[in-house]
Amino acid sequence: MEVEGSQNVTTSSENRTVLSTVLIGLVLGVIVIITIFGNVLVCLAVGLNRKLQNHTNCFIVSLAAADLLLGLLVLPFSAISELFEWPFGDTFCNIYTSLDVMLCTASILNLFMISLDRYYAVTAPLRYSVLITRNRVVISLSLIWCISIMVSFLPINLGWNTKDLSVQSLAKTNRCHLELNKGYALIDAFITFYIPLPIMCLTYYRIFKIAREQAKRINTVTGCTALNRSLPTVKEHKATVTLATVMGVFIICWFPYFTVFTHEGISGRPANKTVFAVVLWLGYVNSALNPILYATLNRDFRKAYEKLLRCKRRNSYHKDSPDHPLSHRPLHNWDLRNEQCHQLGPDSEENELTTEDRNGENVASYKDDSESYHVTLCGRSAEMISYCRDLWLTKVRLMKNLWVPEFEETDVELMESRRMFGP
Repeated sequence: MEVEGSQNVTTSSENRTVLSTVLIGLVLGVIVIITIFGNVLVCLAVGLNRKLQNHTNCFIVSLAAADLLLGLLVLPFSAISELFEWPFGDTFCNIYTSLDVMLCTASILNLFMISLDRYYAVTAPLRYSVLITRNRVVISLSLIWCISIMVSFLPINLGWNTKDLSVQSLAKTNRCHLELNKGYALIDAFITFYIPLPIMCLTYYRIFKIAREQAKRINTVTGCTALNRSLPTVKEHKATVTLATVMGVFIICWFPYFTVFTHEGISGRPANKTVFAVVLWLGYVNSALNPILYATLNRDFRKAYEKLLRCKRRNSYHKDSPDHPLSHRPLHNWDLRNEQCHQLGPDSEENELTTEDRNGENVASYKDDSESYHVTLCGRSAEMISYCRDLWLTKVRLMKNLWVPEFEETDVELMESRRMFGP
């Protein structure tokens, strides 16, 4: 009876293990595929799009390279290690753990350098090109990868990470995982996470504080000249919000891991296997989310992705639609630097701008069946009013439930923030 009972329990346990193994394997496989595919897209997007080839995106490409290598060289073996016993021996286990530490460290340090780059771009825009030069970017990237190697391959293959200071081996345990002593755990955690984290938070806090102050000043500006001067700054702020969101996701993904990592190193007791696996893969998910965040929050990356994936339905609609008779006129040939429509009101592109005299000045009135939205133009001439009408009909963009014009060099968010309706 006891033997049968034991066999039944074992069989039931094995059945549940097979089912859970399949489900876990599917989830981990999806994470690996998304990580590889997404970061390949990032590298291709920057490589094939000149608009994305700038100093900030050098660090983003470095970040994507680290995440891509993680997806190719680490995550598949991490999945195997989670599902089964490690089958590849001691030597490859040490190489695998070294790559894991190196690539995760490189990812974090790239985010750290991105935050510094954004800080100087916003706080010192006139000196940015002097402070952030090509040589300094190359030196920074070299330091990132050198430090990443020094905290991974060097200590792990010399045994500096273990309690007895001998090179870790599978003879001690049947699991391939990073062994920790107190000194290595603290040094690695502080270099990789705890020192960069507060600096990144402080830089982004300072950036957002400046962004709020400049946004208030922008709202008080009424002239077109001031509007044009503010465009580069607004674009910098938009990029900063994007990158700050990436950093925020990074904190959510990696903070639990480094909490468990540090506790295990200090206490000397290994963490629960399930808990450690969950926080580790939560950290890995960050590498899969970064490309998605770029596409969602950065219009330039989104356009580059669309070109790579041949998703041009929206562009072909505006080019081919008979409702846009002026679409054959290239927008970028029109000079928007000196004169442009100051503000435009929301409605469908099918309604046209009309003009009227309001308090001695020409006003373009954009009307529908229920109410009118009035827009003051910078120019007072009939040519300027005609110009704005053509611009409105040529290129529009549906955002939420409002149609707003999409200028070649103007963010939609800026136009919304500057929209003022007449009485």
